[in-house]
Amino acid sequence: MVPVHASGEVEADLASLTVQIANGRTVSLRAERLRLACKCAHCTRARIDGRFPSAFPGAAIVAVRDLGYGLNLQFSDGHDRGIYPHAYLASLIDAD
Repeated sequence: MVPVHASGEVEADLASLTVQIANGRTVSLRAERLRLACKCAHCTRARIDGRFPSAFPGAAIVAVRDLGYGLNLQFSDGHDRGIYPHAYLASLIDAD
């Protein structure tokens, strides 16, 4: 697993989050990928109930809060409950 630094920057088009990994390289994660990967209680329940969408076309990241141990992302659909710990972001980078 690749360690992720404590901060991320949203690209100007709001369609992706750029995070810096331990070797200084920057990696970009698409907003739709991050929205689909949300593990908050609301999204987890929607998955269990079969109500979670299979895509979020046009998803954008409208705000990022650094929580120290990870990032809280707010998306253009109003969803703002997702917390992405650094280890989870690293696993998403590894999976791509």
